[in-house]
Amino acid sequence: MTTQYSDVLIIGGGAAGLSLALRLAQDDVSITLLSKCELTEGSSLYAQGGIAAVLDGDDNFESHIDDTHIAGADLCKDDAVRKIVEGAPEAINWLIDKGVKFTLVDGAEYDGEDSEYHLTREGGHSHRRVIHAKDATGREVETTLEQHVRAQKNIIILEDHIAIDLITSQKLKGELGTRCFGAYALDVKSNEVKTFGARSVVLSTGGASKAYLYTTNPDTSTGDGIAMAWRAGCRIANMEFVQFHPTCLYHPYAKGSLISEAVRGEGGLLKLPNGDRFMDQHHELAELAPRDIVARAIDYEMKKGGFDSVYLDISHKGKDFILDHFPNIAESCESYGYDMTSQPIPVVPAAHYTCGGIMTDLNGRTDLKRLYAVGESSCTGLHGANRLASNSLLECLVIAESAANDIRQRLKDDEDDLPKLPDWDDSKVSDQDERIVVSHNWDELRRFMWDYVGIVRTDKRLERARNRVELLQEEILEYYGNFRVNNDLIELRNLATIAELTIECALTRKESRGLHYTLDYPDIKEHARDTILTPNNFVGHAPVPEWSKT
Repeated sequence: MTTQYSDVLIIGGGAAGLSLALRLAQDDVSITLLSKCELTEGSSLYAQGGIAAVLDGDDNFESHIDDTHIAGADLCKDDAVRKIVEGAPEAINWLIDKGVKFTLVDGAEYDGEDSEYHLTREGGHSHRRVIHAKDATGREVETTLEQHVRAQKNIIILEDHIAIDLITSQKLKGELGTRCFGAYALDVKSNEVKTFGARSVVLSTGGASKAYLYTTNPDTSTGDGIAMAWRAGCRIANMEFVQFHPTCLYHPYAKGSLISEAVRGEGGLLKLPNGDRFMDQHHELAELAPRDIVARAIDYEMKKGGFDSVYLDISHKGKDFILDHFPNIAESCESYGYDMTSQPIPVVPAAHYTCGGIMTDLNGRTDLKRLYAVGESSCTGLHGANRLASNSLLECLVIAESAANDIRQRLKDDEDDLPKLPDWDDSKVSDQDERIVVSHNWDELRRFMWDYVGIVRTDKRLERARNRVELLQEEILEYYGNFRVNNDLIELRNLATIAELTIECALTRKESRGLHYTLDYPDIKEHARDTILTPNNFVGHAPVPEWSKT
């Protein structure tokens, strides 16, 4: 086997990875982009609501910044919030220039720079500032960027390649500094492990919500980048803050069918099975309260009443309005036997977004030289203890631009040849004899994470989860060391690491803040501090700002 070298290796093909690749492609830079399945099959594709940006004259940056801080329960980093919020209009214009077709105001026709775009409002926002493409913004953004990326001659796209581990100077056992040189990845179709070398490596692998039994995320969201960065020696922060989306369609076959927050933003009401509203008893903003509050309120009402679900009702807005604003959601509901234009639809909370992740600065730099992280796998300080709706795609776009600029400059300054990288050695392993073991472990992990590390937590539940994950880790490590890797084993290994990091962060936080709510410590502390985990083999060169530490 031979190592495939390029200037930049991007692992992950969501909005962050694709936009970064496009910004670098304008230079004479060779790029290899790995995607674990089809290029666009990730969380970005399924983002419904839109992208938050100050685009209206009645709105302003300070308002968007304040809303972000309030949603983040005072844990957001102000420099990160300001940079990303103030970079939003330019990011939106960049997408429009690329051909993204956002929804116009009713009856308007596209008129270039003078076009008037429809802005919706979502929970936690004090203004209408969410620009969108109907109710399928992610699909419009992702597929548009994909077309441009595929047209670039200096971008090599390798689909069905799942990264296994990063190649660092520590692994090479040389005196080359604390640096990342590439990654090993499994070609799923050929079952061959390949070696990729690069001057800069970018993790844009998305979140980790598949660690939970019920999630809105696609099957790709297994926390691969976070787990790889942790094993390579990077610090991880705030993994206890798992955002549960309040409204996922409740149906035995509706796997991950998200009902966008924009439905509530446009007047949708949450009701009990008897038709009574309840959100006004939990928060002054009722249905427009931040996601953690709405999810916790639904969880409380379901447990108190013994209900399988609550109901979301927007039928009072009329059929024409609903089909115009939410055509894809209406079609999805109809496929499961629900007509949202005439009846309430059953909804439950589900794991949705990973607010913590790999610690980075505002250029996407991690603790390891030449290793970057962008998008949901990173932790820039924007989201704090709870992500404000529609700030996620925005973060992908703004930080991807900053990372591209930083990588571009570093490539100019670095003329050193890359070292020879060792091939993957699987000479002492055999084919797996019982794949059912992996399947059973996967199911057990997701179930105890849902039961013990969910919306409402206690130390006792978390300790039970810790005990279970320790046993799983031992089994997985033994299995990983004796058998050839495959897609399921790689993802299970990563999810077990994600579970461990999430549990440890949750046990460390002795308060209830944002998305972390514990019955043992129901109050919030006066001073907001981050939960930062440092690996035993920490070798960071500290490009990351000095975050506060618990």
